[in-house]
Amino acid sequence: MIGILVAVSPEGVIGKDNSIPWHYSADLKRFKRLTVDNTVIMGRNTWESLPVKPLPNRRNIVITRNDIDGIDCFRSIDDALQSCEGNVWFIGGSGIYEEAMDKAEIIEMTLVPDKITGNNCVYFPDVGKEWEKKPVEKFKGETKLRLQKYTRRV
Repeated sequence: MIGILVAVSPEGVIGKDNSIPWHYSADLKRFKRLTVDNTVIMGRNTWESLPVKPLPNRRNIVITRNDIDGIDCFRSIDDALQSCEGNVWFIGGSGIYEEAMDKAEIIEMTLVPDKITGNNCVYFPDVGKEWEKKPVEKFKGETKLRLQKYTRRV
């Protein structure tokens, strides 16, 4: 399974000033539950923004032009995917998400209520017609959050 894992504000913001502009413990726990013992693929800015590097108990892959000591780095998503076994999650940023739209089978999107505006906002790319939008679900453990899933149309 290849998936996209993201949290998005009502404006489509996924980050601001190279960080996530909200904090929801239930979302972080869900992220960990879905990604542990799997592979996560991210861009260099997402890697730089992580408070703990590498993310423990996961294979961390960074798409970058410059290698990072001790981390699996690839120049392209296709090269990275060829090296993967098992479940793979794309975890950001926007350029990685945009390219991953052609590779992923599922999008797992946390809908956060926080309104984020201003300079240095990063946005999730448009979800195209090749995706089927599922009904919005309640988020376990956090009443403010919702879960939106998309599956690739066959």
